[in-house]
Amino acid sequence: MELRNIVSEWIEKFKKEYEYRPAELDVTVDDVRKAIEHTNLKASATPEDIAKLCEEAKENGFYGVCVNPAYVGLAKRLLSGSPVKVVTVCGFPLGATPPEVKAFEAKKAVEDGADEVDMVINIGLLKAGEYERVYEDIKAVVEAAGVPVKVIIETCYLTDEEKVAACVISKLAGAKFVKTSTGFGSGGATPEDVHLMKWVVGDELGVKAAGGIRTFESAVNMIKSGASRIGTSSGVKIVSEVE
Repeated sequence: MELRNIVSEWIEKFKKEYEYRPAELDVTVDDVRKAIEHTNLKASATPEDIAKLCEEAKENGFYGVCVNPAYVGLAKRLLSGSPVKVVTVCGFPLGATPPEVKAFEAKKAVEDGADEVDMVINIGLLKAGEYERVYEDIKAVVEAAGVPVKVIIETCYLTDEEKVAACVISKLAGAKFVKTSTGFGSGGATPEDVHLMKWVVGDELGVKAAGGIRTFESAVNMIKSGASRIGTSSGVKIVSEVE
């Protein structure tokens, strides 16, 4: 079936069937720890900042660190011997670079030691309904990376129907996760967006909530809504709230 028809069917299904209903879960601090990707994607981040990030991730038992591509090798060395994963980004934060460039960036990051890659979709093409081009953009990164790819759809710029389309295309293109936000847009993650995204991708993909998550309560709400990863620069603060 043509991609456009698949997306249209999902949008119609969403309009008829979707209902926001967070799960009744008992989320513990350990659950939150294991979900956190401790993040520093600031332009001003220094090697010393990345070293601190990695040390905090090890001390607190976080899932991973998320750093800009230039610091992947450093983070990999600093985390050697620990279970903490190295996550990086490509096409970040605007998503407006060509697929070939994103693919090269992802491939180089994996060669440098990245365990996962978070890519930004071409938001303008999605909003224009250029679904095939969005699919090829994601597919290029998935094939080049050879590791789990998370697709950042930047929900703050999308209608609910566009969020559905982005999630459907990401799933068909072979991504392992969809992610709410870069943290550099006009808004971050919301429980409602996380829940919508999880409803679309089901058990086949994970959902990463990122952007503006600064409290334990907020992290818990994201997990109850369907997130299995939390991208935040406030990881230490979040887990310290309940200790």
